[in-house]
Amino acid sequence: MTLRRWTTAWAILACALGASGPAVAHPHVWVNMRSDVVFNDQGLITALNLMWTFDDNYAQMAIDGLDANGDGVYSPDELEPLTKENMASLKDYDYFTVMRFNGEKQALGEVTESGQIWSNDKLALHFQVPLKTPLDPTKGEFVAKVYDPDFFIAIDYVKDDPVSVIGNIPKSCKLVVKPVPTDAEVEETRAMLSTKGPDWKPENNEDFGAVFAQPVTIQCKA
Repeated sequence: MTLRRWTTAWAILACALGASGPAVAHPHVWVNMRSDVVFNDQGLITALNLMWTFDDNYAQMAIDGLDANGDGVYSPDELEPLTKENMASLKDYDYFTVMRFNGEKQALGEVTESGQIWSNDKLALHFQVPLKTPLDPTKGEFVAKVYDPDFFIAIDYVKDDPVSVIGNIPKSCKLVVKPVPTDAEVEETRAMLSTKGPDWKPENNEDFGAVFAQPVTIQCKA
């Protein structure tokens, strides 16, 4: 019964991950996100840490039946099956994470660090998305965007301390979190898109979802 209930709960997010097509107009799952740009000791960008806090409706359904010992607490071990399913599905979509360097999309490594926490009646998933090849930020601009291109899952940064840096960032570099587009800017973008033909693509071969995603950048002085 527990596994059956958990599978039903996961189906909501799995359906969201599996959906495709431009007809999708509104999200079914909401996520509040914060992230860290990770540097190694040599000052190279190696990964992006992500923390997703899910909306209450999805969270309550997702955890239903996972309290195996009935103590009213959802431990990391009890949440591990849900975490594994989350990560397995997210892998098929590159974890909704796009990292670019000088405009070029970068290959991602496999996520090996992940976990899920239930605290203060909130369900949060944390994981690290590594780059296959570390990047030297002094040689160009690094841009990271996290979003669902089909808009089934709304992923928005928290207002307070949304992004930070971990590790040895070069002294000539700084973290810049570009602002969320205003309603007027969104409408302007939508109006622009309505004038484009079916074969039109955004710059750098991005998809339509990227146009509305909030960018995180590392910018360095020459």
